[in-house]
Amino acid sequence: MNTHFMDMGLVHATCHPVYTLGPSGTSSESASKYFCMRMKEFYSDSLNPINLNETYEQARDNTKQDNGLLVVANAYQKINDFYMDSHLNLLATFVFDTPLYGIATNRSLPRRPLRIASHPAPIPLIHELLPPGLQIETIIEKNSTSEAANAVTQQEADVALTTEIAANLHNLSFISKVRPIHMLWSVFGCHPSK
Repeated sequence: MNTHFMDMGLVHATCHPVYTLGPSGTSSESASKYFCMRMKEFYSDSLNPINLNETYEQARDNTKQDNGLLVVANAYQKINDFYMDSHLNLLATFVFDTPLYGIATNRSLPRRPLRIASHPAPIPLIHELLPPGLQIETIIEKNSTSEAANAVTQQEADVALTTEIAANLHNLSFISKVRPIHMLWSVFGCHPSK
């Protein structure tokens, strides 16, 4: 995995809390853990607890409230909102492969087109990973890959496009091939003059 890291001012954020998308099992949580590990490598006194949020927008609000750091996947469809927010400052970017993505379930599949739960960003992977002979009736959009996995557990969906971590947390098994997403991540902090 090639993991380029660009630090543009993290020296002043070594003990700030990190906010990102949850619940546990998301790619954002994995990327935030990687980010905190790199912070420890660069700044030995670094202590950045990770806080998982229901949405990136909630994570942004908590970042502003607590003078924290916000870790966001650049594939997030509304990331421009964070770049345009005059209260936020881009402090770092890094490349980090997500956990493995695949289509998972915990039951025998019905003999009809399937309801699949997914976070909006990786939806294009569905047709790439969908096993031959299966069809999708409905895509149910969820706030995270972990929520998508939980939708199968709650019988809201037949299958989920989710990460290996979230599938394990929700006792799902992959029925498709799996692959990571080579992703750029942005780290925002509160603008010093705001």
